[in-house]
Amino acid sequence: MEFYLRSKDNAYPCEVTIDEDNGRYTIRKSDSSGEYFNSAKELVAWIMENWHSADFLDREEFESMIREIKVYFPIIH
Repeated sequence: MEFYLRSKDNAYPCEVTIDEDNGRYTIRKSDSSGEYFNSAKELVAWIMENWHSADFLDREEFESMIREIKVYFPIIH
């Protein structure tokens, strides 16, 4: 899964990659720095703690990503 979210503070989108086939779990933040995780669970936990729909130009893009992630990771509340 890949998601691109337009943030309020950068022209480049934030990017979320959950690639279980290749073991790639990454986030590119609005400041263009990145985070790498050992599992999808760690990545999702980071998103839930650090990002909110108000951080993005289109809140629905963020909410849609959260809904899709919750389908694959129902333990996240």
